[in-house]
Amino acid sequence: MNLHRDKVPGGFNRYRLMLTLGVAVLLPAAGLIFLNFSQLRAFERDKVLEAAIHREFQETLALTEKRMNKKAYAMVDEVRDQFPDPYCSESDVEKQLDAILLKKPWITHAYLYDGKNFVIRTQPAQMMADRYVHEEHDMMAETFPEWFRMDKMAESLHKRSRTISFMPSLQTKRMDGERFSTTALFVFPALQDKNVLGGIMFDPYYLKKEFFPEVLEEFATKKPSDQGGYPIAMILYPSEMDGGYEARPLAKTSGWKEGKPEVSRKLDDMFRGLALGIRYQGTSVEELGKTWLHRSLVILGILSLMTVGGLILTKHVVGKEMALARLKSDFVSNVSHELRTPLALIRLYAETLELGRINTAEKKEQYYRIIRKESERLTALINNILDFSRIEAGRKEYEFRETDIAELVRNTLESYRYQIEQQGFALEENIDANLPVVKVDREAIARALVNLVNNALKYSSEDKFLGVKLYRENSVVKLEVADHGIGIARRDLTKIFEKFYRAGDPLVHNTKGSGLGLSLVRHITQAHGGEIAVESTPGKGSRFILSLPLATA
Repeated sequence: MNLHRDKVPGGFNRYRLMLTLGVAVLLPAAGLIFLNFSQLRAFERDKVLEAAIHREFQETLALTEKRMNKKAYAMVDEVRDQFPDPYCSESDVEKQLDAILLKKPWITHAYLYDGKNFVIRTQPAQMMADRYVHEEHDMMAETFPEWFRMDKMAESLHKRSRTISFMPSLQTKRMDGERFSTTALFVFPALQDKNVLGGIMFDPYYLKKEFFPEVLEEFATKKPSDQGGYPIAMILYPSEMDGGYEARPLAKTSGWKEGKPEVSRKLDDMFRGLALGIRYQGTSVEELGKTWLHRSLVILGILSLMTVGGLILTKHVVGKEMALARLKSDFVSNVSHELRTPLALIRLYAETLELGRINTAEKKEQYYRIIRKESERLTALINNILDFSRIEAGRKEYEFRETDIAELVRNTLESYRYQIEQQGFALEENIDANLPVVKVDREAIARALVNLVNNALKYSSEDKFLGVKLYRENSVVKLEVADHGIGIARRDLTKIFEKFYRAGDPLVHNTKGSGLGLSLVRHITQAHGGEIAVESTPGKGSRFILSLPLATA
């Protein structure tokens, strides 16, 4: 009847636990997955993702245009600061303009107008090599002075926030065809009441081969992290031409292969007449959206499996906790028996001696030995339980002192020698006497050794052998305890150091114990910065190796 009553509540608790987990974990997770799936379908239906990417593209193009403008303005500002005093002699003005052209090969023409006189200088090599440059020079020398006088250009520029004006042209002629160029016209802030103008014309070859490609590549390589990690490609082309992005692109990044831009932006101000285009390399936004949707669905599927797996894992963990609870219950039963047996023997022999029923000195001595032996056994058990309690509560402290480890091992074995011999064990000691001093907690190391020795005594049946070896190996001191006992099955080797765990051998279950000894040994070893290992063959014995570093803190 008792067994039946024990099973029913346990089964009911397990059912209630699974029901709670299902309601608290599985249903919310399923709801979240369904909601995400619905949102993904909405993204596909409403093209939300595509619109978001297009907005990102528009922002990238705007930043690219801003960068191009900023760079061009900075170049013009730098040149303007180097322009000559307009009231110098004409020869000095020419020399200084020639010096600017020499330092700035990206300028085709540089000119200065002081209100009366107009001086223009051109790159000598271009003047000689390209007749269109020569014609351009003559045209500017003839038309610009009259234009500046009639339109009051200087007065108009002084009123602007930026005292620079650009005149872009898509039809700048050169020997190999028409090119894009832009001319910067500027006034000098220090001469606000003067009709003085300066200007430069950007070399169209420099714009096509250096200026535009550098800015485009800068953004194409910098922006992929902002665009979801996908590489982008950019192109610059005449905006008014049908298919200009394919027919006559001015510049494009290395990743631009073919196809139409996903998003375009017409430029203004200094680069008026041009347009920027952008797209992903090797794919389109539509294809990318489908890929992203497919990937998200796969991720949702994986999350669903992980949720189910988490539920199974939770059940396993709870089952393990319930098994641990059973082990604790067994532990209480075993400890109670372990305490009751030595106490009963101590009481029995003490009462016998107290009543004076033992007459011979030899018999009295035997009774005293039994009482001492059982009290020592009782003390060791209580110490193990107290240590385990401190460890579980996180209050276990160790007092590390420089110790002669060889002397500590010898003294511990000597105090235990009588019990070893009484049980008929052959003790073999092999202790290196030349070991260096090691910082350890003497009491803890002694308890670890006693626990290993106790295990050897408990779980040896016929071949009663106990070997203790202490030696140095490199920077580690090793303490070995070996026996010829029942050994440990391979499946139990990884579990024997867990608290309350006891192997499945019948001799183990017939021998009362708390299941704490090896758990304490491992904790003591790890607290000293060391490790413990075991080698065992069922039926042939076991060997425990406790390793302590020489430089233990």
